[in-house]
Amino acid sequence: MSSWLKPALVLAVVLWTASAPAAGPSEKFPGIGRAATSNEIKAWDIDVRPDFKGLPKGQGSVRQGEVVWEAQCASCHGTFGELSDIFTPIVGGTSTADIRTGRVDSLLPGANQPQRSTLMKVSTLSTLWDYINRAMPWNAPKSLSANEVYAVTAYILNLGNIVPADFTLSDANMREVQERLPNRKGMSTAHAMWPGRELGGHARPDVQGSSCVHDCKAGVAVRSFLPDYARNAHGQLSEQSRLVGASRGADTSRPPPATSVPNPALALAVPAKDAPEKIATKVPAGAAETAAVMPVLQKNACIACHGMDNKIVGPSFREIANKYKGRADAVNYLSGKIKVGGQGVWGNVPMPPQALSEADSARLAHWLVKDF
Repeated sequence: MSSWLKPALVLAVVLWTASAPAAGPSEKFPGIGRAATSNEIKAWDIDVRPDFKGLPKGQGSVRQGEVVWEAQCASCHGTFGELSDIFTPIVGGTSTADIRTGRVDSLLPGANQPQRSTLMKVSTLSTLWDYINRAMPWNAPKSLSANEVYAVTAYILNLGNIVPADFTLSDANMREVQERLPNRKGMSTAHAMWPGRELGGHARPDVQGSSCVHDCKAGVAVRSFLPDYARNAHGQLSEQSRLVGASRGADTSRPPPATSVPNPALALAVPAKDAPEKIATKVPAGAAETAAVMPVLQKNACIACHGMDNKIVGPSFREIANKYKGRADAVNYLSGKIKVGGQGVWGNVPMPPQALSEADSARLAHWLVKDF
């Protein structure tokens, strides 16, 4: 073999090996699926462990975090993380003594603390960073860069007096800051559920389940049903469950059929032949129009804050429609409000500006005023 061909062949083998998918379930179950590629695994493998494994490089200052917070977080959590109108507060209930000892006194029995904030409960800084990274902001999860997540985390820590106002949080000093969390010693690992042997957990679970394998009932029929108090809690389900073809959801705007289970305790005793709930054949008014705009509502996370007939974070779509149907300029007005956001009309919680196109905002406004 020539002198230049050997290196070329070695390089080709290395490149093929690096790009080939790792051995996986396809070997165990021939013909079913395929092993995930390294790039596919990397896209999903974004968690950060309590030992900070998986933490990406980056940094962000308290001042930078304040800017991101005001733009992306304050509408739900308040400027200082104190808002409790939507979620429990992020900040509050901790003291300098808690930072020193690592145990939050407000969590002890008999403490006069009305609400437990995030900084009272969280015991690992990686958990706070990881949750912000994968789930926030609520209407656009995973949209923050690593540096922005560091900055927002630094701002929260500053609000709790854990780090100073001129502090910059980074992958290099996360371990040091962990030692200042108010409740860092408030979590027990005396079980096998988490964190496992590698991080000091026990080898066996604290519950063995020995009584769960005797005298089991045979032939149990399991079915689900919707309790009366939750029947229409999130609006008409049959309009939300399917965008193409016939709806497969129950008509939650109507009373339950006679075959519904009145008592959850009786659910296991219902014969299988009576289990399926009859699907309503009558299409509710406005169902076709709602189904048509549902992709826009889902794409822009509108239904995360607004229910069809119930308030979530903001008012229900029906409340909005009823309020503005009498205005001559209702479509133009609502289209503009959707785009620029606002505060005060429906309470103290502001709606941030929405990144919709002019066509989509006008379409939603027309649906609310004309079709809802």
